Amino acid sequence: MPRSRPVMRPRMGKDSPMNLVVLAGGVGGGRFLLGVRAVAQAANTQVTAIVNTGDDVWLHGLRICPDLDSVLYTLGGGADPARGWGLRDETWTVLEELAAYQAEPSWFGLGDRDLAAHLVRTGLLARGLGLSDVTEFLCRRWRPGVRLLPASDDGIETHVVVAVEGRAGETRRLHFQEWWIRHGARLPALRFDYVGAEEAAPAPGVPEAIAAADVVLIAPSNPVVSIGPILAVPGIREALRRCPAPIIGISPIISGAPVRGMADRCLAALGVPCSAAGVGELLGARRNGGLLDGWLVDSADDPTTVRDVPVLARPLWMTDEAATQAIVVDALALAHG
Repeated sequence: MPRSRPVMRPRMGKDSPMNLVVLAGGVGGGRFLLGVRAVAQAANTQVTAIVNTGDDVWLHGLRICPDLDSVLYTLGGGADPARGWGLRDETWTVLEELAAYQAEPSWFGLGDRDLAAHLVRTGLLARGLGLSDVTEFLCRRWRPGVRLLPASDDGIETHVVVAVEGRAGETRRLHFQEWWIRHGARLPALRFDYVGAEEAAPAPGVPEAIAAADVVLIAPSNPVVSIGPILAVPGIREALRRCPAPIIGISPIISGAPVRGMADRCLAALGVPCSAAGVGELLGARRNGGLLDGWLVDSADDPTTVRDVPVLARPLWMTDEAATQAIVVDALALAHG
């Protein structure tokens, strides 16, 4: 059995800024980071967000990074609060013109303002810049207030293996975006593959940020398609297991249902119960070869037990930024032990 690692307390001195690392993805990850940023600004804390790239996809010749963009737009104050994704005050002229040409794929919504980021990103990638450099460039426009790093500069795409209806034993593979947006995650998933992850490397700065962290938080993002692709990059899981900082996860499941999205259908493909305990066991205790030194669950899920992991129950609904800040404070309190 692996030896237990001591949980180190974060440095809190004014002359020694605390380094906080957050693994995140999706709209929920962006909203969580709003609370992280607010707490950090009041506590002399530097924040690095390591963001999922498994949702990335090529469409219409453009490299689209939905999770990076969701986080960027949310922290930059440009996200559309009504839709929950994309930019506010968006227009759809290009999408309408693509439809007039009957250009495929027609199921992915490209707004005109959103399109600008994809054009800039694709152009810079074509000039030989890495995704981390491109992300840093885009941050000059949106000023997110935290350091944003893609999990990897290498191409990673989450694919979903589904059964072919009416053909016993036959399967087909879809990009996650097609499964989620075009089919609404209605096709039962048999497996999720992180294509390209085995050959990928952590983006520049990712291992160093983890090694220097005083606390690592795993955001309440989808554990399979948002956190899973990050952990699939060789070197990241190992860096987390080696880091001296406590790793605290926040449950994305409340009362047996996802806070948002399709995590229940993703977990079903892994045979994992859709519960706070189920996701906690999936991530596992660091002393047993997993990742967690603490697990924050919603008050409605008290009591929850995860083998060899301290569990704290507190309200987890991110109803506004103040509520989200309280979640972050509770997670840091659990880290402090």
